[in-house]
Amino acid sequence: MSDRGTTDWGWPGGAAVAVSITFDVDAESGFLGEGEEYRRRITTLSEGAFGVRRGVPRILGLLERLGIPATFFVPGDTAERHPGLCAALLEGGHEIGHHGYLHLRSDKVSAEAQREEIERGLEALAAAGAPVPRGYRSTSWELTPETFALLRRHGFAYDSSCMGDDRPYLQEWEGERILELPVHWSLDDWPRFGWAIDGGGNVADVGELRDSWLAEFRAAREEGRHVTFTMHPEVIGRAYRFAALEALVEEMVAAGDVWFARLDEVADHVGPRLAEAAAPGR
Repeated sequence: MSDRGTTDWGWPGGAAVAVSITFDVDAESGFLGEGEEYRRRITTLSEGAFGVRRGVPRILGLLERLGIPATFFVPGDTAERHPGLCAALLEGGHEIGHHGYLHLRSDKVSAEAQREEIERGLEALAAAGAPVPRGYRSTSWELTPETFALLRRHGFAYDSSCMGDDRPYLQEWEGERILELPVHWSLDDWPRFGWAIDGGGNVADVGELRDSWLAEFRAAREEGRHVTFTMHPEVIGRAYRFAALEALVEEMVAAGDVWFARLDEVADHVGPRLAEAAAPGR
């Protein structure tokens, strides 16, 4: 599967394309991970809480109506602050992935802090009733050698932080590999709408997101590949933005030949194929 033009992924049900809709439920941790000073910034923290209070229910309602499973990456701090969140996600049939504990950027903290992010995140998700997460997504999509080694040590089935291809691939570092289900900034809502008084994205036209993502979907469908869209409930959960997401997903559903899959389902499907293709002598 090294050929850029391959379309032979054998998606279930004869689907032409595989689509994963994913959400990073950063909530307050998205700000707290920036520094202790945020603990007294009530307004800023309230925007993070909006993601769980209003964004997640809107998202779950849409996914239930259309019968689509999704993957939610939940920081440990979010799971602790919002004790009903993981139960609601699991009840909807969705996957809960690992997204650190306090949303600390791996490249900005020590190796010990990176270890704590992984271990405390695992502990918090377990305490919230979530299954052991099979997938990981790094904060701000910055993966370091230390965190890479921790993912291998803890037996994660896949990572979703890197951008080395627009199809599933094996991410390598110093002789080790992990299945990568890639992401990209252009397929993320945050650069468009994640504005704050401290800096961030622009308050963009929602039509641009819909047009860009629909174009990516059509390209993925033409090429027979998998595509991952990334969103944040506090961002996409705002009503006018959510309406654009709703219209986009409905249009993809109307195509009729889409496999909407959680990332762990994609990992189960493509992992053995990539491992076989990478085996010595192949």
